[in-house]
Amino acid sequence: MEKVKKIVLIGASGFVGSALLNEALNRGFEVTAVVRHPEKIKIENENLKVVKADVSALDEVAAVCKGADAVISAFNPGWNNPDIYDETIKVYLTIIDGVKKAGVNRFLMVGGAGSLFIAPGLRLMDSGEVPENILPGVKALGEFYLNFLKKEKEIDWVFFSPAADMRPGVRTGRYRLGKDDMIVDIVGNSHISVEDYAAAMIDELEYPKHHQERFTIGY
Repeated sequence: MEKVKKIVLIGASGFVGSALLNEALNRGFEVTAVVRHPEKIKIENENLKVVKADVSALDEVAAVCKGADAVISAFNPGWNNPDIYDETIKVYLTIIDGVKKAGVNRFLMVGGAGSLFIAPGLRLMDSGEVPENILPGVKALGEFYLNFLKKEKEIDWVFFSPAADMRPGVRTGRYRLGKDDMIVDIVGNSHISVEDYAAAMIDELEYPKHHQERFTIGY
């Protein structure tokens, strides 16, 4: 398999996107950062190209993804967006179609923790434990994965679910990976730093181990 060199990163200025951008650039990838507001990206790097695009428009997604070895998406319409549920699903369907139209085979998606099992048969998003104010966004990512992405057979995708609690921290390089069950520590907490999440995502980009499946991370 050809080594991945050129990547497109959608949503590169957000919380997870900016961590992914730093990790990818530090590891020598050529990154096209796709954002709504280019001025938000303050990094200057010879391997970085910042592009303004509307990822809800199929042709714009296809144009910006053309020629890439892989596409990573950290798109989020914004946690305070009243239409977050519909917009997340609609835009992700467009992004997938755009990636296909561009002829890119590898697609890595920043997933959510909502669709992870916290007990046999019980997913986090159905447990009543997710705060009401973020539930629509959590459900959107979970249901996009379960109802659409899982059925996708044309491209080599992964959906990388973080731990339930992901926040800024340090890049320890010490974490565990799993599949569909939430990873918890010895006292039952599910957490990860965004820096370790980004490191694991770029590992998957560089050394692919998951294909057309979801995986997850935690300490």
